[in-house]
Amino acid sequence: MHDRRGTSQLMYERLPIPALHDHVSCVWVKHVTAESSPSTHHTIPNGSAELFCVVGSISKLIGPQTHPTEEPLAPGTTAIGVRFRPGVAAPLLGDLPSELLDRAVDADDLWGQGASQLAEEVAETQSPEAALACAEAALLKRVTRRAPSADPLADAIVRRLLVSPGESIRALASSLYISERQLRRRCERATGMSPKTLHRVFRFQRFLALAHAEGDPRPNVGRLAREAGYADQSHLSREAAQLTGRTPRAVLDDCRRTHDHSLSHRLFLTGALYSARSRRAAA
Repeated sequence: MHDRRGTSQLMYERLPIPALHDHVSCVWVKHVTAESSPSTHHTIPNGSAELFCVVGSISKLIGPQTHPTEEPLAPGTTAIGVRFRPGVAAPLLGDLPSELLDRAVDADDLWGQGASQLAEEVAETQSPEAALACAEAALLKRVTRRAPSADPLADAIVRRLLVSPGESIRALASSLYISERQLRRRCERATGMSPKTLHRVFRFQRFLALAHAEGDPRPNVGRLAREAGYADQSHLSREAAQLTGRTPRAVLDDCRRTHDHSLSHRLFLTGALYSARSRRAAA
């Protein structure tokens, strides 16, 4: 696979092992060949925290982001990542997501010796899949040892924000029989973000997911904006500029060029395709 500079790279996602499905949305690998020029791993806000590891280096725990990030990758580098599901990462991170908002910390700061051991095991692997297996095994140990239990209210908040793009935060709080203040507190504790910010991030990811599912190389951005929950295309453009620093179409073009995001987008298609099709049928 090649990016706009001709950099040779392989990137793919897959589902986590079944024992981690409740905690992890996907795992991924990115490899830059030794003959390639330097590459950059780009990430835009998605509401999730991640475990990120360049093979041969200490792992990083990356908190939820409100702006795009870039990670330079030298030729011959293999990086792996584990993306946590929004709202369930705290026991696995070793800290509250709110304390890691827009931050990346060395995993040994939170995991201690376990992070160093993981780095050593990953460095000794012979393939990217073996490196991913090491990371999954380390997380499974944390899940088993800490036995994290979900906050039912936080889980309900995240699910509603995922599938109800047109619902106001006030209406959401009212439907859950809690105050807006409590809604904000429980959401920030579980996800690191306020409900409003998380809603904005989910809505933009829903736009990307709908565009990807449609498969049109030149989609109708205005229509997709409305189906994703935006007032109009201008609303989408403003949000894209704040979250990614680029136009919506530039983000779509970059996503198509780099790799298949089907697994990343699954989370944001829950209910979105049905809602979009229903609106089209009613039009």
